[in-house]
Amino acid sequence: MTATYTFDVFSTLDGYGSYTSDGDWGGYWGKQGPEFLARRLALYSEKQRLVLGANTFRQFVEVLGPSDEESQVNDPVNTRLRNLPTTVVSTTLHAPLTWPDGTLVSGDAVDAVARLKQESPVPLRSHGSLAMNRALMAAGLVDRVQLTVFPVISGRTGADPIFRGAADFDLELIESRTLDGHIQELTYRPTLHA
Repeated sequence: MTATYTFDVFSTLDGYGSYTSDGDWGGYWGKQGPEFLARRLALYSEKQRLVLGANTFRQFVEVLGPSDEESQVNDPVNTRLRNLPTTVVSTTLHAPLTWPDGTLVSGDAVDAVARLKQESPVPLRSHGSLAMNRALMAAGLVDRVQLTVFPVISGRTGADPIFRGAADFDLELIESRTLDGHIQELTYRPTLHA
């Protein structure tokens, strides 16, 4: 049996994963509430392995701090995220990683994740890592896309279009929920469109 791989990503309604320095949105586009934060903590409290690409890993270290420093963002969600067993797939980073339970895997992400899916005794979850996850989706390695849509349009300040350059996919909705009355969490099973 192979481990389930979930591509977990945050988005604006217009499909951006982040915003430029001209944006004044703040974390979670300033829309988080108690239900959203409790849901994120519950998700990260499950047994799993986090899988990150190099760019997202660098951003996490910058925001959350390396393992030997105190985090700039000290809350239960980020603390749990930072302490998950983590595999970083990269051709540019070098060991050792400055991350509590971090393992570096050099080489192609498709090969690395295919191996991880065969070997991991726990589910795999990747947050962000857009380019890596688009390649993994095209290779048929993503079992679920968990898209959390925040109620904003960032047309002027939006950055990192989530699915720019992705292949075409049909999506089967397998779960949906509304958090804090305005945040949508949608979980899909992707299939390459024939």
